[in-house]
Amino acid sequence: MLGKLDDYLRFNEAALSLRSQRQTVLASNIANADTPNYKARDIDFSSALQGALARSSGSATGPLRTTAAKHFPTPPQPGGTLPDGTALLYRGVVQGAVDGNTVDMDVERNQFADNALRYEAGITLINAQIKSMMAAIQGGS
Repeated sequence: MLGKLDDYLRFNEAALSLRSQRQTVLASNIANADTPNYKARDIDFSSALQGALARSSGSATGPLRTTAAKHFPTPPQPGGTLPDGTALLYRGVVQGAVDGNTVDMDVERNQFADNALRYEAGITLINAQIKSMMAAIQGGS
């Protein structure tokens, strides 16, 4: 029974974790808006969520490992990676700056607010799911 409850919440847990990580990336973009040659980064949320769900359900084996000296190395991600292995991508340049910075504050503020709103919606949804499960466990009283 606990496995079913865990499966019920797994999707929202993964989504909230990624939203939190994305908020950190977006905040970093905003903080570096005046840093010369800084490249704005972001997460491809849908593919990162699919990867997180695959890892949490056990269908993925994790990051590739080399077990012999002749194996090809895993190519590095251009924008870096998060601690869980999620790739960070460089955001497309709308209007470049003379100093090489690609942060567009209007885009970053919009993405930051949108992500925060979706995070709050996820919290609300999880609270509703937990209340529903508690009502079912207690017999609907």
